Amino acid sequence: MYVKSGIVRYGYQHMAFLGPESRWAAEASECAAEQGRFWEYHDRLFASQGSAGVFGKDNLKKFAADLRLDTTKFNTCLDSGKFASLVDKETTNLQSLGVESTPTFLINGQPLAGAQPFEVFQKAIETERAKKK
Repeated sequence: MYVKSGIVRYGYQHMAFLGPESRWAAEASECAAEQGRFWEYHDRLFASQGSAGVFGKDNLKKFAADLRLDTTKFNTCLDSGKFASLVDKETTNLQSLGVESTPTFLINGQPLAGAQPFEVFQKAIETERAKKK
């Protein structure tokens, strides 16, 4: 409703705050994005969450192979650290806005933490819209 009508713009930024594996996973998703497969890779990461080590570089490369990405391009991208500065910049920016966990949604720059029911988003959006009138 809000996105389709253009009232809300949905975007994604990385919040890699759980150590090197968190950062590598974010970088890997950007490497997948180069092949037009960001959301598929993103979904694979979230489905694979769990114990320490799951987002080591070998596993991240396996996920790319499982999704039938061009592994030569993907592996080169991940090993190069090509997206490290992007991930760091987005993480720092989100932290400066008060984001401390994921998922967190920003509604006119105001953090809304956690998976929330639609009504919570609706109230926050309508509150911000009323401020602009």
